[in-house]
This record gives sequence, structure tokens and C-alpha cells, in this order.
Amino acid sequence: MLNSFKSGVIDGWSFKPSDLDLPNRKIGVSAFMRIRNGAAFLEPTIRSHIGLFDEIVAVYNQCTDDTASILMRLRQEFGEKLRVFHYLGRVFPQGSDGHIKTAGASPSSIVNYSNCALALTQSRVVTKLDDDHLAVTQAVRSLVDELRVGHHSNRHMLCFSGLNLVRSPAGSLAVPAVEPVSGGGDIGFFYVSEDTRFFYDPRFERFSVGEMNRRFVGYLYWHLKYLKPGAGFNNYELDANPTSRFARKRAAYFGNQQYLERIDDVCGLLKPSLSLWTASLLSKKKRLAYVRNTALLNSFPQEKVELAVQETTDPYCFRLAFGEQPPS
Repeated sequence: MLNSFKSGVIDGWSFKPSDLDLPNRKIGVSAFMRIRNGAAFLEPTIRSHIGLFDEIVAVYNQCTDDTASILMRLRQEFGEKLRVFHYLGRVFPQGSDGHIKTAGASPSSIVNYSNCALALTQSRVVTKLDDDHLAVTQAVRSLVDELRVGHHSNRHMLCFSGLNLVRSPAGSLAVPAVEPVSGGGDIGFFYVSEDTRFFYDPRFERFSVGEMNRRFVGYLYWHLKYLKPGAGFNNYELDANPTSRFARKRAAYFGNQQYLERIDDVCGLLKPSLSLWTASLLSKKKRLAYVRNTALLNSFPQEKVELAVQETTDPYCFRLAFGEQPPS
């Protein structure tokens, strides 16, 4: 492992598959984070997951908010379970002109940055964790416990999703109708191999699962992106990149402000159609979407979205995330 890794500062590093250090990986489950200005929900995200994984590797870049100070404070509290690294230099966001023109092996590419965060993990099983994911506690714990004792094959990437959250006009937590679900096969638990890494795509960093198949395993988080400043679009630098695909996503989100406060309404919106079932017979991606949408029907028995969030997350983290004063 490179000396810069030990110092917590990474500068000018270019990924090689050997950096995954496969022979020395430990039995266990790691999560890696790539963070840019994630202060809004960084602490509840880490606190809601830190007791469920063997380690969290947090790598931050180009932060102008309180991300670094939050990470340092939590690092003091959690010790080696939270390993923090500062990735120096300019990294171009997904969808930007800079990303399109930058080779994946460049330190300025989000591909290289992502592979760096992955390479810093130490466990055999790994997942990506974003700074706006609030854990569905028992669902994550049950799956990780199974992975830790080897109950799942290395032939599958165990994909999971989350419901996006917004505030309704009345102030309650709700799900946006325009994009209710986060995670369509791009995030999950996997056994690390030389094939499980990020590659360049002009649209974004593309994660390869090698020979593994993707298998959906449930709704494991609540996605808080749309509750961030700018609805979570600020890091894409859209003023300088108006043709980015994320500019279109931002326009779609702000152009369709419909709020679903009941779980039944979300299930009704995502109810699998005959056309999706037919498409799933021919497409692995559509099959995953069909299974994901079907799974929602039995995932949350609560009537209201806000109650579902409250009853499935750590109470302290719920208060941290949604503005209530934590107990002393």
C-alpha cells in the first residue's frame, strides 16, 4: 500500500488493479465513500452505518463546507472503524465536459477517484455508501450478518435500492413522484476481484461486476439527496455544464413537484406493469427493475412515509438527519 495512504492524503495517484490487494483482504464487510460537500447528512449517514460494517473508508475531495471537520471529529470517536483520506486536486464531476475529456486513469477523473476509494478498503466484501444514505437498520444488519458468515455466493452482486425523500408542502417527509427510487443496479455488496472496479463512460463512472450477475436484495436506505441544498445537484457544476444529463434530471425534478406521503401511493406508482414484466424476460436491467418494484409492495407496512422512515432508522440518526435536537 502506498505511503500516501498511511498519511491520509492522496495526491497524483493512478489506479492499478493490483492496488486492490486481493491476497491480503480480510473476512468482513467494508463500505467506501466519495464525498464532496456532503456536510448536510454526512454525520447521520456514518452513524447509521458504522455499527453495521467492519469499516467505513471515507475519501473526500474539493470540500468547501464542514465535511472535513465532521470526518475528523467522527474519526476521533470511531477510531479505525472510520478511515479518512483527503484526495487532493481537481476531480471533474459526472456529466461535465471535463469528465468527458479526461481519461479514466487520470487523477482528475472520477473513475480514478472512485477506484482509489475502493482500493483503500480492506475487506473481501465491499459496498459503496453515499453521504446521503440513511440506513434501514435491520435490513442492512441482517444482510451484512449473512455476508459475514458466507451465506451469499461470490457469483452475485447483491444490489439494493432506497426511496428518495423530500418535504411535502405540509412539512412531512414524502417521496417525489418524478423519481421515487434511487438505485437501479449500480450499488450493492460484492466480493472484490480484479474485475470489480470502475471504468470510464462519457456519462459517468461505470462500475463493472465482471462475471457476476446482479441480484436485488431489498430497500436498505432512505435517500436524502433531494433534501440537500440545491436538491443535491450543486456538485455537478451545472451552470458551467448546461448540456449535462444531470441538468436534464434537475429540470425534470423541479418541473414536477408531486409529493407522495403514503406508502400505498408509492407502491401504486411503482406497481409492476405487464409491459415491464414482458421487457424483463429479455433484459437483465428490466428484470432487476421488475423485481425491485415488486419488492416494494412488501417492504414497508407503515401507512405514511414519515412513519416508515422513523420506525426503520436509528432514532438518534433520525433526529440528526431531520433537524430535531439530539438528546444530550
